[in-house]
Amino acid sequence: MTDRYAVFGNPIGHSKSPRIHALFAQQTGQDMDYAAILASVDGFAASIRDFVAGGGRGANVTVPFKEEAFRLATELTPRAQAAGAVNTLSFDSGRIRGDNTDGAGLVRDIAANRGATIAGSRVLILGAGGAARGVILPLLEQQPAAVFVANRTAEKAAGLATTFAVGGGGFDALAGRAFDLVINATSAGLADAALPLPAAVFAPGCLAYEMLYGRDTPFMAQASAAGATVADGLGMLVEQAAEAFFVWRGVRPDTAPVLAELRQG
Repeated sequence: MTDRYAVFGNPIGHSKSPRIHALFAQQTGQDMDYAAILASVDGFAASIRDFVAGGGRGANVTVPFKEEAFRLATELTPRAQAAGAVNTLSFDSGRIRGDNTDGAGLVRDIAANRGATIAGSRVLILGAGGAARGVILPLLEQQPAAVFVANRTAEKAAGLATTFAVGGGGFDALAGRAFDLVINATSAGLADAALPLPAAVFAPGCLAYEMLYGRDTPFMAQASAAGATVADGLGMLVEQAAEAFFVWRGVRPDTAPVLAELRQG
C-alpha cells in the first residue's frame, strides 16, 4: 500500500511541498503519496486525527499551525523543544512525534549549497519570532564565534537571547557591529518594508540570507548595496523538506536537481 503524507496549513494552495516530495520519492524509489491539506484555523487537530485514521504516516506543518503541532505531539525531538514549534510530524502506534527541520534546512543550504562557513563566523539573526527561534539551536551547533539576535522590540530579542545564551537587543544595538552571516527571519519583506540596518553590519564577504523566497525584498536590496552576497530561502525550503523526508523514510534525497528544477519555474 502507498504510504500517505501531507502538508497542513492555512492557506496551503501555494505550497511547493507536494512537488518537492514527489520529486524526492521519484528519485529515491519510495512508494508514497504527498498531498496539501487545507485545515480550518480552529480545526487543525481534527484534521490531523482524520488523516491518521485514514492511514497517514507523517505530515509537514506550516503557518499558522506550527505551535499547535508542538502542543499536539506526544514526543518531541530536542530541536523541536528548542524551537517551541513543530513542522514535521510522524505517526506510529498512537504516538505523535514532533520534530522541527527548519534549522537543519537553513544550515544545510548555507553550508552545502552556498559554500559558506558558519563555524567561527559572526552571525546576526534579524527577528525574534518563531522563524528565528526555530533556527538558533542548529546554528549554535555549528559553533559560530558569536550570535546576536536583533528585533524592533528589544525586550523580545533579549528574551530569546537569554534562552539560548546569545547576544540580543534592538536594531540600535547594531551600531558599530559587523557580521559574516546576516539572516533575515522577519516577515518585513512580505510588506516590502525595509529594516533599519546600518550598512556596516554587512562585513566584507558577508552572506545575507533572506528566509522568504520568490520575491526580491528590501533586505536583499540593502544587503546587495552594501556589497554582501545575497541568498533567498528557496534552498532552505528544499533542504528542510529533505530532512523531513529522511526522518520519515530513512533515505536522504539529492536536493541539487530538485532545487534547480524549482528555480526554473
